[in-house]
Amino acid sequence: MEGAVFYATKYGSTAEYADWIGQATGLPVFNVRKDEVDPERFDFLILATPVIYYKLLITDWVQRNMSKFEGKPIIMVTVSGAPPGPKLDAWVGDSLPAEFIAKATHVGLRGRQIPGELSWYDRAMLIIAAWRNPDPVASEEELNGFDYMDKESIAPIVALAKEYQSRKLAVPNANTAA
Repeated sequence: MEGAVFYATKYGSTAEYADWIGQATGLPVFNVRKDEVDPERFDFLILATPVIYYKLLITDWVQRNMSKFEGKPIIMVTVSGAPPGPKLDAWVGDSLPAEFIAKATHVGLRGRQIPGELSWYDRAMLIIAAWRNPDPVASEEELNGFDYMDKESIAPIVALAKEYQSRKLAVPNANTAA
C-alpha cells in the first residue's frame, strides 16, 4: 500500500514530527496549507496537526476531503502540550466528526511551545489561560513554555505505517467469474 503524511503546522513542532515520520517510513510529506496534493491518490494516510485553542488546525482540510478518506486506514497524529488522555480526546472530538474519529487511529504526541516565538495574540491568550488554569504544572507551562519533542515517540506511528506499507492491495483475479 502507498501512503503519505499530510500535516498542518503553526510554529513548527508538527512539521518536525511529520518530517521525522516521513524519513522513518519513506513516505512523502505534504503541508496541507501549501501543497496541492490529492489525498485520494494514496491507500493510507497519516494526518498530523497541532492543537490550537483546543481545536485541531487540520479540521477544515479534513472536512473538505472526507469523501476521499472512505475505506482508507487513517493515522491521526495530534501535537500539543497535553498528554494523551480524556482532555486531548475531548479536543479531538470537538474538532472532527464522530464517524471519522471512530475509523482513525489516534496518536497524541507532545510538542514544543517557546513563548518568544509566539505571536503577541497567542502569547496573551496563554498568559490569560495560565492565570485561569487550576493545574499548577499546566499553568507554569502556559507561562514559560515547554519542550516535549521526542523523535522516539513516533515509533508507534512508524510501526503502523510500515504494517500498512507491507499490505498488498487486493487485485481481482482475471480468471474469476464475475
